Amino acid sequence: MGHMTEPMALVRHRIGATDYYRMAQAGLFGANDRVELIEGEIVARTPAGSRHASVVKRLNLLLAKAAADRLIVAVRDPLHLAADSGPEPDLMLLAPRPDFYASAHPAAADVSLLIEVGDTSLRFDREVELPLYARHRIAEVWLIDLEACRVELCRALRADGSGYGERRIVSAGFIAPQALPAASIDVAALFPWQSGPPA
Repeated sequence: MGHMTEPMALVRHRIGATDYYRMAQAGLFGANDRVELIEGEIVARTPAGSRHASVVKRLNLLLAKAAADRLIVAVRDPLHLAADSGPEPDLMLLAPRPDFYASAHPAAADVSLLIEVGDTSLRFDREVELPLYARHRIAEVWLIDLEACRVELCRALRADGSGYGERRIVSAGFIAPQALPAASIDVAALFPWQSGPPA
């Protein structure tokens, strides 16, 4: 009779944000690697496709025009949430700071709107990152679904940080961040492929 062995347990080595940023500065991640630090684990993200990049560019332009010098639009910048979390949301509206965050990455208190754009990553955005953002008191989050061509607005933080009291799906009409009502965004225009290829 053969000798039975116990199954090998996987050992995960958790790292902190400081070590993660040192790894990035040392060049351990390639220029095209899309990785984030989420609760002590390095998470690889799917490279952005052209539709993803198009929506990010369009939102960047619209938000920057409306924000003028009142808010800073950040694209794929690190967000320092805790000692073990440094996600890089697709877009954020940040409080203005004279040094434009040269001294430190923005923290949750600096963010008035956070936007994640996804297709294959949407489940991760909704099930992992959205609760993380709620726990850290990000006031408003938009999840943009490239496949369904819609935006999920998450607002009205619950007092206990367990989530958002308002979660609304918008596939047509206009939306605007609560912190920037002048930024009226036509939801259908975010997804030009809905109407087919150009003539």
